[in-house]
Amino acid sequence: MSQHFKVNVNNAFHFEIDKKEASELDAPNISNTKFHVLYNNSSFKTEIIESNFNSKSYKVKVNNNHHNINILSDLDVLINDMGFELGSSKQINNIKAPMPGLILDISIKVGQEVKENDALLVLEAMKMENVLTSPREGIIKTISINKGDTVEKNQLLIEFSA
Repeated sequence: MSQHFKVNVNNAFHFEIDKKEASELDAPNISNTKFHVLYNNSSFKTEIIESNFNSKSYKVKVNNNHHNINILSDLDVLINDMGFELGSSKQINNIKAPMPGLILDISIKVGQEVKENDALLVLEAMKMENVLTSPREGIIKTISINKGDTVEKNQLLIEFSA
């Protein structure tokens, strides 16, 4: 089965190419970002000016003309169709208990600024101590539990300021 790519150039031109067509393109490297492309008996000087792999977007110069290009694979198209965004990071605004357990320690206070991966609290579950860490940088808005509380799965523990 051949892999297809949907290509969008300057939000004006849309076309599809497959992996075989792309691999057969006559485009020898001049440097890491510059290529000499031969296509339909025409010669093109090309240069990749910017690339963002997460968003699958590129700024390319072809014979001194600048173009914005997006290249999406079949999987990228499926992810978009499912309502997710490519290259986006999820903004987490609260932390819920991943399992029922007992709060052994709380390492933070309301209004405190935390960094990603900072320890927030210790949850004992099934005779194991689990340190819950911050999924992002932010400021603690509310702490809905106290040391010694028993919590249920999906119970709100901590909220971040937006």
